[in-house]
Amino acid sequence: MPQSPKAAPVQRRDPLTPKQRSSTMRRVRRTNTSPELALRRELTRRRLRYRVDYPRAPGRPDIAMVGRRIAVFVDGEFWHGKKLSAARLAEMPEYWRKKIEGNVARDVRVNGELCALGWTVIRITDRVIGRDLQGVAEVVERAARRQSIAPVPDGVDVHQPAS
Repeated sequence: MPQSPKAAPVQRRDPLTPKQRSSTMRRVRRTNTSPELALRRELTRRRLRYRVDYPRAPGRPDIAMVGRRIAVFVDGEFWHGKKLSAARLAEMPEYWRKKIEGNVARDVRVNGELCALGWTVIRITDRVIGRDLQGVAEVVERAARRQSIAPVPDGVDVHQPAS
């Protein structure tokens, strides 16, 4: 029996006007988010020293342990395309699809640039911090102490420079 062609995904139109969307996006925090603050408090409690929003490293890491060359990024699941199916992405308005795809491409590029400079990159989604703050802090601490960082909680990506 011949298969019927798949229907093209329905693209949703942004319900907000460009001016309303701009106003909404201005309120989205880029730094000092609740998950980031929670992780920083826990790292401080563990007596780890770090710089915040470090501008001298590619990608401007949210948390940077400069002497140890560790860059930590706290990424929003939605904005960085985590747990976002291809079908869900396809039905988004083109603007949002390009935005998220651009963020993912930038993340890959920044990971490569930092690794090429000898940095260890740890990318953590905001929801993982809410679910397993201690496990996330343990990964960062073990990296800082130059210990094995396995096992890594689900939702935490570690990229290390080639040896």
